[in-house]
Parts: sequence; structure tokens; C-alpha cells
Amino acid sequence: MSHKLSPYQKLLKEILDEGDQSKTQQEVDSISKIAPASLHFKLSEGFPIITERKISEKMWKGAIGEIIGFINGARTQTELEKYGCNWWKSWVTEAKCKKRGLETGDLGPGSYGAAFHDFPTADGGTFNQFKEIIEQIKELPHLKTHFITPWIPQYTIRGKGKTQKVVVCPCHGWIHIRIIDNKLTLHMFQRSCDVPIGLPANLAQYAALTMMIAQVTGYEAYEYIHSFSDAHIFVDQIDHVKELIKRETRPLPKMILKNKKDNLFDYRVDDFELVDYDPNPGMWDIPVAV
Repeated sequence: MSHKLSPYQKLLKEILDEGDQSKTQQEVDSISKIAPASLHFKLSEGFPIITERKISEKMWKGAIGEIIGFINGARTQTELEKYGCNWWKSWVTEAKCKKRGLETGDLGPGSYGAAFHDFPTADGGTFNQFKEIIEQIKELPHLKTHFITPWIPQYTIRGKGKTQKVVVCPCHGWIHIRIIDNKLTLHMFQRSCDVPIGLPANLAQYAALTMMIAQVTGYEAYEYIHSFSDAHIFVDQIDHVKELIKRETRPLPKMILKNKKDNLFDYRVDDFELVDYDPNPGMWDIPVAV
């Protein structure tokens, strides 16, 4: 390489150089690297919206709108669209939902919104994970147990005689929050990651979530860390990835929280403003596996 690679470019190169090719249920082979190096972003040094290709305002706002919708319990296409996320149509078709015994447009009771906001409990009730974590951080900030999960096993396991009750098993959202020296770090673990397409959205939404949680709990939004299990590139994305790796590294932009709220659930995408974003040209034709 004739230039210093960004963390994102290093990840793409690591997958290409060290990953293993395998078949997928999307009928397009992928190249996977299990547990590549985590990505670390000190938020005072920039907000992790990639600059290797332009991320449109519609995409980053859609990503932040999606996580806001999820923490508020949204689990249908219609509900997510109210928060500004419009990309679930291909995954909640009549055929895909019917296969899982769901109404068209429903992500299912095993989806992110259901897990985050209405996690099923043993007594038949529900548990709002983010509400309780915010309260725990305020009362007992030193704990190492500020942890959230998107995984509801009874709705994600499948096999003979079993029906999965979610259109896409949660790929991201295992969250660990630590408060050290009045600084908040959010570490998100991702089970499965389409690095060329999905990761840029995931970085934006969870870094924004870091900012929101820090604001409502009264701490500095210090660092966002992103870890992976299966980080992959689909084989029909390889040419685009090689071009991304060649592109010059540019500084990360800044994200401003224009409207500061006391209640996490009151945030909306219009409360965020992206500034000083100077990316490489857009790459609008990267294939997406559905």
C-alpha cells in the first residue's frame, strides 16, 4: 500500500488476506475472518462514519433512526419507518414472514426491538433492558454488569420441528458499558457482520447510542469499541473492497448532539448533526445479500 491504512481498511484487508470462503444461506459465498481485531474510536477524535466511500445522509440517519426505533421497541417495518429507517422491506416480505409464522412486515418477537424493550421474562412479563440499565448506571456506575443482549434463544433456534420467530437473527447488539473516571465507554460485540455494507451503518448507530447514553447519565462520551465474531465480505463485493483499500485515508467527521435530552427514549435522528465530513466518492453499487 502506498498510504497508511485506516482501521476500516485494515479490517477489509485482514478478511481478504486471512479469511476462509464458505457457503451462506444468501446463496452467495462469503469470505469470513473469525474474531478480527476490534475497532476503537475515541469520540473526541472523530465520529466513526467511514470516509473510504461517502455515506449518504439518508443512510447514516437511517442507521441512527433504526437503533432509536429498536430501543423504543419497534419491531415492524411501519414502526421503524416512523423513526427514519426505511430499509427493512426486502427482509419482511410476505414470503419471508409467512415462512416464520409472522405477519408481513413483522421482524418478529425475536428481533432487536422486542429484545431490547420487551424481553420476555420467566413470569410471563417483559423487561425493558435500556430503561433498567440507565437506572443502574445512575445508581451504581462502578459496576461491570452494565450489559444488554439482543438474543432471545427460544425465537432464534431452528431445526426439525422448530420455527424461527424472527426474520433475521440479531447480528449485533451485545452491549457492555463501563464508567471509568467519569468517562463512558460502550463496547458492542457483533455476531455476524457484512463489513462493506452493514458495518458503516452499525458504527454510526452504536457510536450515536454511546453519545445518547452518556448524555442522559451525565458522563463523557469517551470511546466506542466494535468487536466481531464472523466478519465477512461476500465474494461479489471483492472488487469494490479492493478499490476501498486503495483509497486515501481521510480524517473522521464530527457528530454534534444538537438537542440534549434527559430521557433516552426521547431522542430522534434530527437531534444529530454531522459536520466536517469529507469522504472519498460514493460507491453506490456494492451488492447486498438478502
